[in-house]
Amino acid sequence: MPEIAILLVVVALAVTFDFINGFHDTANAIATVVATRVLSPLQAILMAAGLNFLGAITGTAVAKTVGAGLVDPKEATELAVVAALMAAITWNLITWYRGIPSSSSHALIGGILGAAIARSGWGIPNWLAVVEKVVLPFVFSPLIGFLIASVIMIVVLRLFGTAHPRTVSSAFGRLQLLSSAFMAYSHGSNDAQKTMGIITLALFAHGVLPTFDVPIWVILIAATAMAFGTAAGGWRIIKTLGTKLTKLQPIDGFAAETAAATVIETASRLGFPLSTTHVISSSILGVGSTRHPGSVHWGVAGDMITAWIITVPICATLAYAFYLPLGLAAR
Repeated sequence: MPEIAILLVVVALAVTFDFINGFHDTANAIATVVATRVLSPLQAILMAAGLNFLGAITGTAVAKTVGAGLVDPKEATELAVVAALMAAITWNLITWYRGIPSSSSHALIGGILGAAIARSGWGIPNWLAVVEKVVLPFVFSPLIGFLIASVIMIVVLRLFGTAHPRTVSSAFGRLQLLSSAFMAYSHGSNDAQKTMGIITLALFAHGVLPTFDVPIWVILIAATAMAFGTAAGGWRIIKTLGTKLTKLQPIDGFAAETAAATVIETASRLGFPLSTTHVISSSILGVGSTRHPGSVHWGVAGDMITAWIITVPICATLAYAFYLPLGLAAR
């Protein structure tokens, strides 16, 4: 296959991944606001799509981490990127079908690492960066989301616990419009950048770009694909996050979204490719546990956390397997 054709395949797969990421992770932005009935599903999706786009065009720090921070871009090839994207897309579709809120981000990261190892061996990934930028955020971001959501929930319950339930629901229903908008914006600012990074990596590997700088047209393509994917919705996962983990009221949704969006937006500015899925899920668990530990469906939470843990190794294995025949065919 001509090299330019491979590059076009990479861009097409990256846009497909971004679109799937959008509808796979729609729940991150709108599950709580739909579950609390503050917005209708259509209203929530349109709001999230627009703010995902806006968030996606606000920076490139995460894109540079994904595209150039984990693996030396000079060691990458278009075929390795193809294998990484195929692995991430495959896992996203499997988990979407099963209604499991797994991480699209970690699926892509696992794919990048697996394809790089298949091409050049275990010494190619920058393992220190993997630990600093992936492993530590993987461990701490859900814990931080859980704690911040719990603290916010405890504070608002103490401040408004004696108010009439209808007054509380009405007030926090309005506030949840802001928190869900913040959540959608932060989701776009982190997740769409991963696709920007992978497209830029392919362009750099092909020699189209002399340095690893994300072009404007790549930013716009990734932001648009994410927005359209969000607009397509991801109802299976919305149901899991919005109804199966714990029962949510507007005050709960406000606390969970505010905590999660704060963590995600901070990570985006620092260049950490967080899992927005992990953070909002753990924030919902934090909110639920402050009311009563028994109000959380811990069995569902356990299944979800298991999916978090296995995502990177499974996607790395898939990418490794996808790359082997591609590499042989290219020789």
